[in-house]
Amino acid sequence: MAAEKNTFVWNDPFLIEDQLSEDERMVRDGAAAFAADKLAPRIEEAYADEKTDPSIFREMGEAGLLGITIPEEYGGVRGQ
Repeated sequence: MAAEKNTFVWNDPFLIEDQLSEDERMVRDGAAAFAADKLAPRIEEAYADEKTDPSIFREMGEAGLLGITIPEEYGGVRGQ
């Protein structure tokens, strides 16, 4: 989705999409799907009750969303 020169892209003002590798796009899409499927349905109740469901973090780990910045030799996943 490259923008023409001098055309402002409102939904990607820093043109991040053009800078992502295929692997980074996969991580982004997976995180977005997780947020839509698992987090969004819980938001109103969590906000109203001012509490966080600890099982969310377990589910995030199972989805591979935790440890992305931790080097593999320390148990993290390969990420940038």
